[in-house]
Amino acid sequence: MQPEDQLIKQRIEKLEAIKKLGINPYPYSYDKTHNSIEVLEENKKLKVEERSKKIVKIAGRIMTFRLMGKACFGHIQDQSGKIQFYIREDENEEDYKLVKLLDLGDIIGIEGIVFRTKTNEITVRIKKLTLLSKSLRPLPEKWHGLKDPELRYRQRYVDLIVNPDVKETFIKRTRIIEAIKEFMNSKGYLEVKTPVLQPIYGGANARPFTSHLNALNTMVYLRISDELYLKRLIVGGYERVYEISEDFRNEGIDRTHNPEFTMMESYQAYADYNDIMSLVEDIYLFVAKKVFNSTKIKYQDKELDFKKPWQRLTMIDSIKKYANIDVNKLSDEDLQDELKSNKIAFEEDSSRGILIQHLFEELVESHLIQPVFIIDHPKETTPLCKEKRGNPALIERFEPFINGWEMGNAYSELNNALIQRKLLEEQASQLKKGNEEANPMDEDFVRSLEIGMPPTGGLGLGIDRMVMLFTNSQSIRDVIFFPFMRPEND
Repeated sequence: MQPEDQLIKQRIEKLEAIKKLGINPYPYSYDKTHNSIEVLEENKKLKVEERSKKIVKIAGRIMTFRLMGKACFGHIQDQSGKIQFYIREDENEEDYKLVKLLDLGDIIGIEGIVFRTKTNEITVRIKKLTLLSKSLRPLPEKWHGLKDPELRYRQRYVDLIVNPDVKETFIKRTRIIEAIKEFMNSKGYLEVKTPVLQPIYGGANARPFTSHLNALNTMVYLRISDELYLKRLIVGGYERVYEISEDFRNEGIDRTHNPEFTMMESYQAYADYNDIMSLVEDIYLFVAKKVFNSTKIKYQDKELDFKKPWQRLTMIDSIKKYANIDVNKLSDEDLQDELKSNKIAFEEDSSRGILIQHLFEELVESHLIQPVFIIDHPKETTPLCKEKRGNPALIERFEPFINGWEMGNAYSELNNALIQRKLLEEQASQLKKGNEEANPMDEDFVRSLEIGMPPTGGLGLGIDRMVMLFTNSQSIRDVIFFPFMRPEND
């Protein structure tokens, strides 16, 4: 029998012994009055060996446990932190029978008075002990914790128990999303919900996850973007809307990509991409000040500063600056030669704009450390954006970059229904020819534009990467509770 199996067997034996004491090892509830941090704060002025007069009831998981004959010390951990407990057999003989059958990882309720020990630690002296859940599987060895990333991501429930900094990361994630919502609501945006399951996907260049809806005998798709539905709401008369939601893209998994990820998409009527650049700057500033009380953060060995204004750099100028290539002076054949000389893969029939985009992605992105907007992309990069005023070869699109990562995507949205129909028809043609990331034709979306959509600025902002930056996390898996993993039997 393996060591862990032996420990589980011993714990099951203890479980049966607890039942023989007439104790229900899995009761229905517990009327706790405090969490650990509240008790520590309320009693911080206690002197050594001084007792409080107030009875407290706390519940949590046993994290340390020292049984010393007729007395026992230990720590329990709740969501707020840890606190020490103490129980003596001569003061509580019945409960001490239960103490002898407890293990690390058990969840207990403790009721008692608070005192400061001779070693200066705030402690709850137990008058009543209640077992709330018997743990049958041991926690990782206490001195080493759970360090293997593969196990940490698969068993996030254990990761959260034994690695307190992990729990703090996810608390910060919640605070960041709350701050974004607070900011957007303060600017007059309305939070809305759009379909996750869609009959036609669109709004991004990505492969979708597909399924079949039996009730209607039709194919359906997990959304790759909220865009086309949110624009319908702008057509319907809403002027500022946003949604923070999960999107799904059937593509690679790496340090900054997960098939299921969180995005905020927003749309503002009567605005263009210049207005949305200001919005992005303000969102990052608000979150930094609200959650971290600073406009600067430390990420790994870099200090990032979110103060306005962020640098604005065209895609073509960025290639010239960081790759020393002036694409305006190159023919299409010269562009292909540049890609080949830099060992950058591309399709032979790629348009000029796509070739330029490949150069940017491979030679420039890693240099974009401080917040910067890369603006005015080639028109071939998306069918949903207005052309650049004064230069129809480009579009009014920007992507914010920080730490070499693309943090979002934004446009002066295309609202000419005739042009939109033509571009989506071209996308549908590419899809039939085998381009799996092209969009299908969405007749209802075009019909909505034919009704009339006002000038609109749109934004898609990556929440997971934003949380990675603000929590100094190296992988997107560190900021998603349950990242997608290869099945264990593989």
